[in-house]
Amino acid sequence: MKRFLTIYLDSYRGLSRPAWMLALVIFINRSGAMVLPFLGIYMTQALHFSMKEAGTVLSCFGLGAVTGSWLGGWLTDKIGHFKVQTASLLLSVPMFCILPFFKTVETLAVGIFILSVITDSFRPANSVSVAYYAKPENITRAFSLNRMAINLGFSIGPALGGLLALISYNWLFYGNAVGAIVAGVLFFFYFRNRKGNENVLRKETSATEKEISPYKDKQFILFNILTALYAICFFQLLSTLPLFYKEIHKLTEADIGMLLAYSGIVVFALEMLLVHLAERKMTSAQVIIMGTLLCGLSFSMLVLPGKFTLLYISMFVLCISEILVMPFVATVTVQRSGTSNRGAYMGFGALAYAVAHIVSPYCGTRLASAHGFDTLWLVTGGITILTAVGFYVVMKKME
Repeated sequence: MKRFLTIYLDSYRGLSRPAWMLALVIFINRSGAMVLPFLGIYMTQALHFSMKEAGTVLSCFGLGAVTGSWLGGWLTDKIGHFKVQTASLLLSVPMFCILPFFKTVETLAVGIFILSVITDSFRPANSVSVAYYAKPENITRAFSLNRMAINLGFSIGPALGGLLALISYNWLFYGNAVGAIVAGVLFFFYFRNRKGNENVLRKETSATEKEISPYKDKQFILFNILTALYAICFFQLLSTLPLFYKEIHKLTEADIGMLLAYSGIVVFALEMLLVHLAERKMTSAQVIIMGTLLCGLSFSMLVLPGKFTLLYISMFVLCISEILVMPFVATVTVQRSGTSNRGAYMGFGALAYAVAHIVSPYCGTRLASAHGFDTLWLVTGGITILTAVGFYVVMKKME
């Protein structure tokens, strides 16, 4: 027990103070993240949209994420990660406040698209910040710390959101606005004159290769396509999975919020430890492949009989998948980039998740509507197996 505690504490040691402050900012922001986890339920229950209409609006969130990811990466290289993050956090506040007034499919789709452009421009800039403020030897753990903060916040946001939704769905939007403005003010005042590290962890490659555009890096493009396939499967968590809980298992909004909160707690408790151990025992490729297969296992389990116990076990497996894949994908992206094009690489990397936000709800809701949720979960499992094979082939070439 003492040795385990030592290893656990070691996983947190050596991280810079700005890395901890970045984690605090993202924690506050994600603690107010109440809209997206309940957006599908809000549309089908409060606005009486069909499942397909809800999927269309959620796909507009993905279109905005694609645009925001590209724009955020481009702007980061032009004006810097500090300005992009500050603008993203503060400009999202009025958008959250006016969204409750959009009641039709068309107006809500446009509003969600604009909101997503603003919020997802934050992602590549934030990734550059993590790399900039991290100590070179701790970069993967710095990404893990940031993600741990995201998931701790995510354990609070949906739980609180589930309770607020019982009063009024409008409070979800206002709660999100409060989290964004508090995070934005804290970020601005702490980081406005803060210096970081220019020399982050990079692979020993030629200067020409380091400065290549990510859109011309063929191996990285293939890697990003595989990341998108993984994310398409994983992001059922935010689209079809809450609908599955509501329609098939008849869970209340509070129950769904607690289940999503549980996922955040699991990642918060285990990510730093598992990443610390994985870095010492396995290659990035091995970790990513294992995590991808666990994602498929998690969703495939949902075809089995059972209710609360099964749902919580499935969610636990999905959390382990997330822990093993996402920090190491971010590290591979940083290693592949150079100083002058890190924003472009991070923006291109964020596109994988943004595209997934389009495809995942659009295809997931339609497949579930036409053929049932069991078919959706089995197809998801099959896709992750093919994706794991793809990661094995591509990352072997990248090494």
